[in-house]
Amino acid sequence: MKKLILGLLMAVLLTPAFAGNYQPVDTSKLPEVKQSKLGLYLSAPEAFNMKTKGGEKVLFIDIRTKGEFLFLGTPSVTDMNIPYMEIDDPASWDKKNNRYAMSPNSDFVSAVSALADRQHLTRNDPVILICRSGDRSSRAANLLQEAGFSKVYSVVDGFEGDMDKDGRRDLNGWKNAGLPWAYKMTESQAYIR
Repeated sequence: MKKLILGLLMAVLLTPAFAGNYQPVDTSKLPEVKQSKLGLYLSAPEAFNMKTKGGEKVLFIDIRTKGEFLFLGTPSVTDMNIPYMEIDDPASWDKKNNRYAMSPNSDFVSAVSALADRQHLTRNDPVILICRSGDRSSRAANLLQEAGFSKVYSVVDGFEGDMDKDGRRDLNGWKNAGLPWAYKMTESQAYIR
């Protein structure tokens, strides 16, 4: 029993959120790739607070690929995974970015609109978008703004956070802030298309 307690204590102490590593993003100095036309930004902790306080009157959408959503986990407050981009099928290689090629999800705006309608929300109710690190969520926010949504927030540090100088995503983000997340998802959260 002592070993179990000691192991749990060590896990907590070695978790970045408890080690004090979380570094908030200065939204006044966002790189262009993280900027949206609406200019509405939240850190991961701010997004958690907005969704927790707003409940069903706030949409929280994980816009990462289905693979990221399934295998890396998702914030516990996620209403649904609606990918903004997906890996091409059949797969091809993106030489510029040195990864599998990805293309925009042509159903993204209509899927978000349908979710808002199911939850009896208007285009003026808050929508929070989270991706890996805040790049895709800003572009997705622009798409929704063009479709008439007026309060689309981008989580600027995303689910995994920004990279440190060694290429690890441990500076900020949902996981590094110690916010609740899980590997389990429900059928209602799944994007089936």
